[in-house]
Amino acid sequence: MSTPAKIRIGVIFGGRSGEHEVSLRSAESVLRALDPEKYDVVPIAISHEGHWFSSGNPMKMLPAKDAIQKQLSSGQPAAISAEVAGKRPFDVVFPVLHGTYGEDGTIQGLLELADIPYVGAGVLGSAVGMDKDVMKRLLRDAGLPIVDYWALRSNGIHDFIREHGSKLPYPVFVKPANLGSSVGISKAHNIGELPAALAAAAQFDRKIIVERGVDAREIEVAVLGNDNPEVSVPGEVVPAREFYDYQAKYVNDDSRILIPAPLTAEQAQTARELGRKVFQVLEGSGLGRVDLFLEKATGKFYVNEINTLPGFTSISQYPKLWEASGLPYPKLVDRLVELAFERHAEKSKLKTKY
Repeated sequence: MSTPAKIRIGVIFGGRSGEHEVSLRSAESVLRALDPEKYDVVPIAISHEGHWFSSGNPMKMLPAKDAIQKQLSSGQPAAISAEVAGKRPFDVVFPVLHGTYGEDGTIQGLLELADIPYVGAGVLGSAVGMDKDVMKRLLRDAGLPIVDYWALRSNGIHDFIREHGSKLPYPVFVKPANLGSSVGISKAHNIGELPAALAAAAQFDRKIIVERGVDAREIEVAVLGNDNPEVSVPGEVVPAREFYDYQAKYVNDDSRILIPAPLTAEQAQTARELGRKVFQVLEGSGLGRVDLFLEKATGKFYVNEINTLPGFTSISQYPKLWEASGLPYPKLVDRLVELAFERHAEKSKLKTKY
């Protein structure tokens, strides 16, 4: 009996994003989880400057390159191309990229043009999930609960402060509209802190979100699937700092993740139902982590955001939530690859000529 061929999988990491370092950590964990008996792994690194390294030694960008080098096959790296002639360079691609130029539909568009199956949401779902302003508008239109917010361009900061600064319901959170991992986020307790918070966000994006602060518990659910997604048990983030910023997520280890979250059965069900609805409304596919606020005073849930390519580091919530739901990390990665093939097969049935 012949041995089935390995799946040739391209793992792309790094990227031109403020979340570059988080991507490197995620890629390290994903590469560890890929079974060398099943996968012919091709690492592709993208530098901060946007240079692609699929030859030489792209593994040198990873924090613990020596520990996972032996996990990789000896297959020769290949470049992604949109040329239709010839064989696909990969069977499937796992873009372990977070933030701009990776989670926002850009890399997904390239893979669509190249007709290569890939893990995660499509172009539209990725773009919508990245832009917090557009995301919130779609959620509001679908009747899902969101926190009051204001959107502005970076060149309109002075006008915004003049028109809204004294009227805002402090404290407020100020965020780049198109970034994740809490990069560039500040909490302004009063109008005096607002200019610095806006300037910090403007370093990472031309569009800025100002959001009413809510005294709430931070609840998260992991979603897995395509048209009929499954939702994990909820988890709760208990930040060591005033809020769950970049320092609390990736530098200090004092923050706690409670899985499952200490919720009533009704609250847990509500969180899971909200997670599923958010995923479907925002055109999710493959995977997504939905972050919710549970307001302490009212017991009301609000949708914060979806992460269409959530962190996959050793301490990330997404794999931990699925592990607590009965799906260990290696099986989770296998399932994501299966979903990528399923979605591509469905799209391949569509006509492209009329």
